[in-house]
Amino acid sequence: MPDRDRPTDVSLTPDVLQRVAEGIEAGQSELIRWSVREAFEQFEQRAAGAGCDRRASGQLRRWVMRLFILTLFRVEVENLEAVPAQPAILAANHLGHLDPFLLLAKLPPEPYFYILGDARTLYNKWWKRWVLSWAGGVIPLDRWWKEEIAVMAAAAAGRDDLAEMAKTIEQQVPSGGDVRSLRQIDRTVETVLTDGDGILLFPEGRLGSQEGKLYPLKRGTVLYALRNGVPIVPVAIVGTQDLYLGKKLTIRFGSPLAFQQRDRLKRLEIDAALESLEEAMRQLLPTDYQEPPGPKLFRYLLNHLFW
Repeated sequence: MPDRDRPTDVSLTPDVLQRVAEGIEAGQSELIRWSVREAFEQFEQRAAGAGCDRRASGQLRRWVMRLFILTLFRVEVENLEAVPAQPAILAANHLGHLDPFLLLAKLPPEPYFYILGDARTLYNKWWKRWVLSWAGGVIPLDRWWKEEIAVMAAAAAGRDDLAEMAKTIEQQVPSGGDVRSLRQIDRTVETVLTDGDGILLFPEGRLGSQEGKLYPLKRGTVLYALRNGVPIVPVAIVGTQDLYLGKKLTIRFGSPLAFQQRDRLKRLEIDAALESLEEAMRQLLPTDYQEPPGPKLFRYLLNHLFW
């Protein structure tokens, strides 16, 4: 279910409210809704053994992403050999909307990793829709953003000036919390892993607020791993919260966490797996991150390019 009652540390500044307004517009966009429907129609055809696979090859996708990312940033990768040559789930912290594109630029082309990510931030700009229309490899999620949850919480607490915005979010922005949507995601993930591909996801379920910090993880990541008997590779992304030309970004891969397939899951088993994953991700994150000094060219442009 959507986390509308989860405490949020979002300060509702004018910039944040503008971001919420943009999110509402994206949530109402028929272009984005069409992109989501198109993605799932392809998965349904794939599961039924019908239709052709319209995704780009892993080699081509990586080449394009590298050309794009490495033109703008310096990227350091640690322990890439930890990524297994078999179906797996990559679980990464999430600092900015560049993160999935950054990972795809450095991951090996096989297995083919699908991005399990927010539909509005993946499809909200024409160039993203264009790239993803030929590259494929996306499982789009509908969800409320932490900023939107903060607006609804503030309106419920008496902020009358936010009441109309909160009402619009609740009534017109898909939350992805209904049973049909959740089952659709589960079927799609199972199809991808069964076919020998991998999943790239961000188990915090929202953007982080600080380098080196991790929000509590959602259970979906370990549920997918336990139901399908695939390993989870913990990943740390460093440096993507604030972007500028030539900045050094780091990707650290941890040792895979192995899980046996389970048809019936127990709560204690799920909680233990989630705790192991969270600890493994925290171990990869920096404890004393400092933004590099010096000029920050094209900072505003690059920080807004991936919104």
